[in-house]
Amino acid sequence: MEQENAQQTTQTKNNLAVPVAIVIAGALIAGAVYWSARGDNVAVAPQPQAGAENTAGLENMNSIEDSDHVRGNPSAPVKIVEYSDMECPFCKRFHSTMRQVMNEYGKDGKVAWVYRHFPLDSIHSQARTEATASECANELGGSDAFWKYADRFFELTPSNNQTNIATVLPQIAREIGLDETKFNSCLASKKYDKHIQDDLDNATATGGNGTPWSIVITASGKKYPLSGAQPYEAVKQLIELALQEK
Repeated sequence: MEQENAQQTTQTKNNLAVPVAIVIAGALIAGAVYWSARGDNVAVAPQPQAGAENTAGLENMNSIEDSDHVRGNPSAPVKIVEYSDMECPFCKRFHSTMRQVMNEYGKDGKVAWVYRHFPLDSIHSQARTEATASECANELGGSDAFWKYADRFFELTPSNNQTNIATVLPQIAREIGLDETKFNSCLASKKYDKHIQDDLDNATATGGNGTPWSIVITASGKKYPLSGAQPYEAVKQLIELALQEK
């Protein structure tokens, strides 16, 4: 009887796995509206709404390439692709959350974080220049410099076009040990305009209409949307779900 009950329990869990996954993913999308409304009395990026439009386009996501900025193990079973705007206060919050994710899951190689650009020009006029600055950091110092630059930028700046970029961007470059002259030359060249635009176009093609917009990819290639600056516990819940996917 115990064996029979155990088999029935296992079958029940398997039958529930897919609908539970859908419920969790849907709750995370809907939750973005609540969490994005908390705490900041500032002009903000529009946040994605719950609905089919946030899932229908996920398969349009560009494959992860060597040119992408990957933090952690590139072969991790779970990958989180984030499309981010450096002037977005919610991206600033979510960047901290993702660092916490990597502290817990990145050290064991379970999760990789992929950063892509999604500057919202209509409300964040400085975001493209800041995205370019991060690409210049990568050019001059490699992946380690890119992540140091992004981390320091979100730590130092207040969001919503309140940063004196003429002063702050070179300052961060100096702090992380980059050649300031070469950095400024790269920044002025606009050589990364197409790369940044390609990221933005892909973000919208996958269903993103606000920032941060992220896609969680399982080992089997299944994709879940992760909308807005979700709190750590919500992100953790989705990661645990994704780790169970084979």
